[in-house]
Amino acid sequence: MTAWRWRNSKSGYGLIAIAAHWLTVAAILVLYPLGLYIVSLTYYDPAYRIVPHWHKSLGILLVIGVLLRLLWRLANRRPRDLPEHKPWERRLAHTVHGLLYALLLIVPVTGYLISTADGRPVSVFGWFEVPALITDLVRNQEDVAGVWHFWLATALVTLVGLHALGALKHHFIDRDSTLKRMIQPTKEPSS
Repeated sequence: MTAWRWRNSKSGYGLIAIAAHWLTVAAILVLYPLGLYIVSLTYYDPAYRIVPHWHKSLGILLVIGVLLRLLWRLANRRPRDLPEHKPWERRLAHTVHGLLYALLLIVPVTGYLISTADGRPVSVFGWFEVPALITDLVRNQEDVAGVWHFWLATALVTLVGLHALGALKHHFIDRDSTLKRMIQPTKEPSS
């Protein structure tokens, strides 16, 4: 009998890397529209207090998840690049992955700068608080960080979309195992 691998192998990703990938995707797909909705709220809107709280809390949890994911990635081998991928595709994939990780860390930092500009900490679902350490980085910090937050988050979502299109291209046009490796974990060999 074969069992799913928790760790990556030379040929594919393990359960933890796959789960971390898809949880990150889910977080982005929730956080971006939630952020757009927040901008439309007025002070007297019943959702004005709760929706930003959810957005901030999920954003902080995403940062923690991304940091854990990076640690897991460092402690785990990366599966081999597929031999059928062209050199330019490999370079592009590595560049896109690097940009995705960078944006996954930078976007929440700009959100933190918005949320803590008034000196108040960010509460994460009431479980713990992230202190307001940077309150006067620039004049009108909340507004400046808000502009950066929007555009960097939009760049992140756009890059995620291009990443998804690349995976679909590999699956439907090239008919290789790129997408399958991120859906189905490798298996332990039978003993």
